Amino acid sequence: MKLSLKGIENKTEWEKAGYHLPTYNIAEVTANTDDAPQWVHFGAGNIFRAYHARLAQELIEKGLMKTGIVVAEGFDYEIIDKAYKPYDNLSILAILKADGKVDKNVIASVTASVKLDPEVKDDFIYLKKAFENKSLQLATFTITEKGYSLKGNDGEYTKAVSADMENGPEKPVSYIGKVVSLLYARYQAGKFPIAMVSTDNCSHNGQKLFDAIHEFAAKWAENGKADKGFLAYIEDKKSVSFPWSMIDKITPRPDDSVKDMIAADGVENPEPVITGFHTYVAPFVNAEESEYLVIEDDFPNGRPALEKAGVIFTDRDTVNNVERMKVTTCLNPLHTSLAVYGCLLGYTRISEEMKDEDLLKLIDTVGYKEGLPVVTDPGVINPKDFIDTVVGKRLPNPFMPDTPQRIACDTSQKLPIRFGETIKSYVADSNRNASDLNAIPLVLAGWLRYAKGIDDNGEKFECSPDPMLSKVQEMISSLEFGTQLDPAKTAEVLRPILTDEVIFAIDLEKAGIADKVVDYFVKEMSAPGAVRKTLHEAL
Repeated sequence: MKLSLKGIENKTEWEKAGYHLPTYNIAEVTANTDDAPQWVHFGAGNIFRAYHARLAQELIEKGLMKTGIVVAEGFDYEIIDKAYKPYDNLSILAILKADGKVDKNVIASVTASVKLDPEVKDDFIYLKKAFENKSLQLATFTITEKGYSLKGNDGEYTKAVSADMENGPEKPVSYIGKVVSLLYARYQAGKFPIAMVSTDNCSHNGQKLFDAIHEFAAKWAENGKADKGFLAYIEDKKSVSFPWSMIDKITPRPDDSVKDMIAADGVENPEPVITGFHTYVAPFVNAEESEYLVIEDDFPNGRPALEKAGVIFTDRDTVNNVERMKVTTCLNPLHTSLAVYGCLLGYTRISEEMKDEDLLKLIDTVGYKEGLPVVTDPGVINPKDFIDTVVGKRLPNPFMPDTPQRIACDTSQKLPIRFGETIKSYVADSNRNASDLNAIPLVLAGWLRYAKGIDDNGEKFECSPDPMLSKVQEMISSLEFGTQLDPAKTAEVLRPILTDEVIFAIDLEKAGIADKVVDYFVKEMSAPGAVRKTLHEAL
């Protein structure tokens, strides 16, 4: 069985193996999209393939959409070359359920896959024409939170952004510069309206996207590289909107067990490959069954009927409250807690961690006891029901091959919202005291202990990529593992970190929990096995 347009013509073979095939005329949908595109997506990774592309397929099969999605990759171009083109833009979505069942779907809603690169002329011309077409209703994004940043760690524009600011929209090289160039083409074609929808897993994602695009538009208008009216176009919500959204769906990298299953079904060449940017891609995507997408309903040129596929549309305040609920209480803090301590304790599967009584107590305390009392109920999703599903079904799912090592990536960028906001809520509440928090300081201490790159057996391990990792490691380099550290001296070494509001969103010393973090860190550094002992005793 070959995953290609020609290969899936043999429906009997695929259906006999348990695959759901597209029920629509793929060639017709592709032609419709070429003529009058409605939806462009930036970021061709697994979350897009598992969620957005599936949503579109569901609408097409229900007769609610006649076009597919044009996907553009602006960072790792090998994804297009290795995961899209060889398979005629088809993919297999394996939905792994907690009861052991697997839903296998061939997804064909992606009608074109292109590289967001002016140097790849045909691809960029295709994208530009899509943006110049009045029919285009929305552009969605999954480019990670870092994708919206125009500046480096030094606070200065990156070299690519700086060049684009000066050179204008003709041949941009930065990611956002290329996106703004396409928007400028839309402006010049007729000032057509569009919704620019970030669906990245970060707070206030629509604001982050607006800020980045607005900064380019303002600079280009100022230096004469674009009409001054372009800035007004970007600022006019009736022309260009930037809805906020909350997305939640776990899509780990392609797993060998899923590959073996697909190979046993008879699918040719299901082997994953690793790109030069260390992206794992394959002709299949494995994902959990649970999924949530809540979007601010602000689409000046109309939108697909995504509510018919389970998407929740609401107002901005509600989206913000749902996002806060998830990232500060009901999922993300639990994930990071398991990531930090999973790496230290030698786990390679989140589901296996959920069998560990100490770790269960840790996330129970972080979520239910310390987070839920200060979370805002968004109304459209119940916080306790959400966390019940996370703890009872999603994280223990043995068929979800998610790893603490993947989740530990960029932890320094996640701490402010995942833990800092809860700490701030305790500080702001006159009836509560942040010093009463116990599990959250334990996680923060665990992160510092993790940064040593030595597990609880005393063995070295490779920490996951993180822009702050080397800086933190340098700052704690004088604190030696396997020694009885002096608490006062340790506190002095850690003070610049613990008082850094960029890392934690609040000065932990002023909040009254720095001493507790230091105490746990000192204990966890004392000897092999000290992490386990500290976890057990603290909880």
